[in-house]
Amino acid sequence: MKTVVNKDRFFRDPHKAKISGVCAGLAKSIQIDPWIVRAGAIAAFLFAPAAIGLAYVLAILLLRYRY
Repeated sequence: MKTVVNKDRFFRDPHKAKISGVCAGLAKSIQIDPWIVRAGAIAAFLFAPAAIGLAYVLAILLLRYRY
């Protein structure tokens, strides 16, 4: 059986990761610099820490690494 990897799919990126690769993977999937996504995540965390913290932990648990 042939395995096809969708390059536009949202993965965690371990190569550019600072903590777990969630922001780097999101940045890669929407084709922007990772620091923009990281700054947005920090700003969102300041306004809604419980929701963003839960979303980040769920992303760590549910998303696979792209090697």
